[in-house]
This record gives sequence, structure tokens and C-alpha cells, in this order.
Amino acid sequence: MQLHPSLITVLCTLAPLVATSPSRRTDSSPLPTVNLGYQIQQASGFNSSFSYYNFSNIRYAAPPLGNLRFAAPEAPARNSTINNGLDSRICPQAVPTWLSTELPFIGQYLLTGNTTPPATSPSSGVPPAVDPRTNEDCLFLDVLVPQDIFESRNSSRGAPVLVWIYGGGYTEGSKDGSGDAAGLVARSRIGNSGVVFVELNYRLGALGWLSGPTFQKDGSANAGLLDQRFALEWVQQHIHKFGGDPKKVTVIGESAGGGSIMHQITAYGGLKGRVPFQQAIPQSPGFFPLYSNNQQEQTFQDFLSLLNVSTLQQARQLPSSALIQANTLQIANSSYGQFTYGPAVDGDFVPALPGVLLLHGQYDKSIRVMPGHNTDEGLLFTSPYVQNDEQFREYATTSFPGVSAAVIDYVTGTLYPPIFDGTYNYTNQLQRTALLISEAVFTCNAYWLNEAFRNQTFSYLFSVYPGIHGEDVAYTFFDGQTGPIILEDVGNATFAKEFQEYLTNFAETGNPNGDGLPQFPMYGKDATVQVLNLTASLAPSISQTTDPAANYRCDWWQKALYS
Repeated sequence: MQLHPSLITVLCTLAPLVATSPSRRTDSSPLPTVNLGYQIQQASGFNSSFSYYNFSNIRYAAPPLGNLRFAAPEAPARNSTINNGLDSRICPQAVPTWLSTELPFIGQYLLTGNTTPPATSPSSGVPPAVDPRTNEDCLFLDVLVPQDIFESRNSSRGAPVLVWIYGGGYTEGSKDGSGDAAGLVARSRIGNSGVVFVELNYRLGALGWLSGPTFQKDGSANAGLLDQRFALEWVQQHIHKFGGDPKKVTVIGESAGGGSIMHQITAYGGLKGRVPFQQAIPQSPGFFPLYSNNQQEQTFQDFLSLLNVSTLQQARQLPSSALIQANTLQIANSSYGQFTYGPAVDGDFVPALPGVLLLHGQYDKSIRVMPGHNTDEGLLFTSPYVQNDEQFREYATTSFPGVSAAVIDYVTGTLYPPIFDGTYNYTNQLQRTALLISEAVFTCNAYWLNEAFRNQTFSYLFSVYPGIHGEDVAYTFFDGQTGPIILEDVGNATFAKEFQEYLTNFAETGNPNGDGLPQFPMYGKDATVQVLNLTASLAPSISQTTDPAANYRCDWWQKALYS
């Protein structure tokens, strides 16, 4: 059995990708500028192959330093210097150590079917080198705009806007780290006028996701979500200056990006009016339910301890190097399959878990959604050390701290019982654990969104082998490169282009269907999802099936009876 190209692609793309410089025009005319009111932004480059301007590294918020650390973002100060966007920034990053064990194990498992765990569990090891682009002052975004759209920006009709929110476990990632958007922008122009593409940074790890009762006395919980909302408001205020229409904004994001979108849809329980976008494409929307005040408090106190301080205000006075080191150490020691940080119930922006808010109608109902998920979301986060029923129960208990023994009994005995004959879509403990993670963290989220919007949605199931989490990102950012394997390659160019056209058609018209594409049905009362797959010979295979997430287990998870 040969290791499938898609697997290597997704394992490679877990590592942060180095941003590429935009192409320069060959003519001598100066690159255009845009007056944002608080600064003049000059295009950083012109992509002559696809005829678009790249306005890179546009500051959208004040530097989150000093008293603005761990606080909601604020408007940037006026600056008379023209910004050419050539200073690239990424927010401080960190990754859990368990990934260094998980990735080789998953490769072994998919190649051989061997579920034997590695001999030793991961240790803390040596922290990775800090990317030279790392800077706490990282709240920047990029705007990619086709030349003709930009040149007609003063007309009454603006172009649709597609805003990318990256994934990475809420602890790593960057605005342009998921891939080159050139192919996606080009695909948007097939039969349509095209989109203006925006990609944004948001704070990560402890710097973006601390929460809890003590922290919230002087800090803003879920600062990463507030960053995203601030950037989306920036789009509403400024995108017309680039030729975009603020009334035609679609947000798209994968994993943590998709989970963030779900939180944006349910922000403030729907009590503060419409969200600053009209459509959403949450891809594998994921987050580990973080609702416990005790758990949030402990995470905050652990972070302060690593800093050797006792208050948030003291932490604000430390140099960036100290915060980055503490963040790196804390996330490195995350429990297997987890990242320590992510969205938390805070009583404000996140008044309750998003599933509960959707269940009770507490969200913005005015938007259109196109959720998607993959066939095996949980495998990538599944500990190979769960080898028997006792360890499975221990995993469930650890994953949902404070849950009663009766609830754990129900999860391990009724929802995911130790029956390995295939009745429950698993035949061993590894698959059993993977299904638990898939549903509790990813696929049920997509199902709940479809249900909340009365099934008047379009939804897909990405099934290209092996269908693990993150595999669709390379297809979202397909740039023309295919097969056997280097970074960002995909197995079939036609299939990748069709996938991109579904995404961009939805962004432009609210419907993924278009000329020459296989029919994409509405989700409807039968919970129909579009199955996106390749045959063994890597030919496109697009069909329909009933959403596997439309089941009683997801109904149970949505009620949050464990909280």
C-alpha cells in the first residue's frame, strides 16, 4: 500500500509556511495607494500572472502592547508615512509536543493499519526556533484585488469580498500561511467578475485566548475573537476603497478558523444586531468545548506561574520574549490531542457554547452558510495510547473535567460503546476515540449550523483519502500544482478547480452551483451533503449522501449536558 499523496500534503501543511513575496509588475509605473484615513497604504506588489494587486500587511488595529496586551483591540493611530506593506508579521506561535509523536504515528497507521503506539510518549523536548517574523504587534491583514476591480472602485457597484480566517488550533497560523490565494482569486473570475480577497492575523495562544474569572477583572477574554471582529468591521468600513462591496462579504475559515466563524455567528447570543458579514463557509469548524471557570482559572494561573508573576498587570510589563517563552512552554505541554487555548464561555462575546446558542435561536439568522467537514476529522488528534476501555474512559474524563461519572458512563457506554463489529463505524479503540473527537469537536458543529439555518444551506463532505482533518486546505488554496508530493500539491487539478468554484460561486451568488459543475443540492430535510472525492486513479468523484453527522449523538452533544 502506497502512502496517498493527500496524506503527505496535510502532514506537511501542519508546519507554518513561509510567506512568499508578491510578484512585481514589469512596467515602471508606481504601485497604487489607498487612503485609509489613518494611513496611506501602497500596494506591495502586482501579480502579473493573475492580474491582481496585493496590498500586504495593512495595520487594522493598534499594537496590542503594554496596557493593550490581553485587551480588546483598539483603532490604530494616524500615521503620515506611506506603508508599502513589505514588513511581514506573524503573531507569536506555539505547538503542542504531542504533534511530534502523532504525525509519524498517523503515517504509520494509514500505511500499515498498525495501531501499536510509539514506545514512549512525547516529552517537552527543545522548543522550536522563533520565526523572525514573530511580533506581538501583529494585527495586520492583506487585501488581494483584481486590477479591473480596483480600477473601477469608484463605481456604484462593488465586488463580492471573501475573508479568510486561518486555522491552527488557536495557537499557530498566519494570514498568508495556509497557501497562496492567487488560484482562488483566479477561479472566482470564471463566469463571474471575481472577488476581493482579505486575509487577517489574530492573536494566538495565551496572548489571544486567556479567560476566566480572575483574568476578566482586568483583561478581555477571547481577544482572538475580538481581533477577528475588529478586522471584519475594518472590512465594512474600508473595503469599498479597494473595490469591494461591504454588503457582499463572505467569511471562510478552516478548523480554528471555522470554529471562530461559528463563534462570530453566535456572538453575544445574537443580541447586538447583525454580524459584519452576510455569508459564511465554516470548513471543519473546530474547538474543544471550554466552559469550566475552574479550568479557565487554572490555565491563567499556570501562565502567570511560568512568567513568575502574580497579576495580569505585572505580565503586561514584561518583555515580549518572556511572554513568548511562557506561551511556548505552556502549549508544548498540552494534553494529547489538545492545545490548551481556544474560545471559552466568557458571559459576554461567548455567553454560552455555540451549539447551545444555536439550539435556542440566539444567533444572527440573517446570513447564509455553507458548512463543510471531512470524513475523519478526529484521527489527527487521537492518542495512540488509548488502547483499552479503561484508557478510553480516562480520556473522556480528562477531556471533560468536572463531568459527573454518570455522564461519562453514558458517553463511554451508550454513545460510543465498546462494540467493535462496525455497528458504530469503528472496529478498534483508535477509531472509537477518533469518532468521539470528530463529533464532539468538529462534525457536530457543521451539522448544528445546517439545522440552525433550517437546512436551507449547502454543505459538503470532503472525502479524498484519507479524509483527515486539514486535508481540504490544499484544495481551497490550489495554485495549479498537482501530484506526487511537494507542499500544497493536490491529486487532480480538475477536482481542485471545481471545489474552488463551488466556494467562490457561493461567495459571489449565495449558491455554489455554476455552469459546467456537478449539481450541488441544498442540504434540505434529508440532510444531503455533497461528497467531494477522488477515485483510486485520482479522477474526480462527486456524489451525494446523507450527512453522517445527522445522528442522535450530535443531538446529545448539542444540549451540553456535560457542562
